[in-house]
Amino acid sequence: MTPVLVETLAAALICLDPGHGTAPNVGRQLEPIGPGSRELKVKDGGGTVGEAPVALAIARRTRAALLARGFRVALTRERAGYRGGNRERARFCNARGAALMIRIHADGSTDRTQHGVSMLVPARRRGWTDDVYAPSARAGRLVQSELVRATGARDLGIVERADLIGFNWADVPVVLVEAGFLTHRREAALLHSAAYQRRIAQALATAAATFAKPRRP
Repeated sequence: MTPVLVETLAAALICLDPGHGTAPNVGRQLEPIGPGSRELKVKDGGGTVGEAPVALAIARRTRAALLARGFRVALTRERAGYRGGNRERARFCNARGAALMIRIHADGSTDRTQHGVSMLVPARRRGWTDDVYAPSARAGRLVQSELVRATGARDLGIVERADLIGFNWADVPVVLVEAGFLTHRREAALLHSAAYQRRIAQALATAAATFAKPRRP
């Protein structure tokens, strides 16, 4: 690795957003779905049972993996009881000029046989996401590919979403990782294990490094 590349990677900041973990009295409040919108959504619907601590554990391991690669890292929350909404999470990453915002979640379903990993990326919405649409799509492909390779999980693909506040307020490339189903017995056990969390973390760090690497002319 050349000194120039080391310097470039060291200057890049990856923003990790462990999903949910919002204080209940805050999560029930409403916020605009996007800038200037009158459509409102709750700040935090709560997620799947057990999702918030799993997301935070994965985020902490991902931070360690990224720091080892020379990145700067910022987490939107470090503990339970987050006092903002998804708009604040996006603004946190915007203000730091993040090279990439990775939102970390786990999935849930009433169908307890459902399992696998998926990647959510912003849909193109004029004035909201058109500036981050293309790089977010590229990041989503990289992260999903690495995640499936590292975990061997079922590939549920990439889905564009127009209704996510954390996407619509983002001014930096952003993806949302659904790292598996906590409602699936085997996948839930994996998601709670340190070894599997490290595999996810390494996959996220590898994809972030590829995404942030300067492209050759």
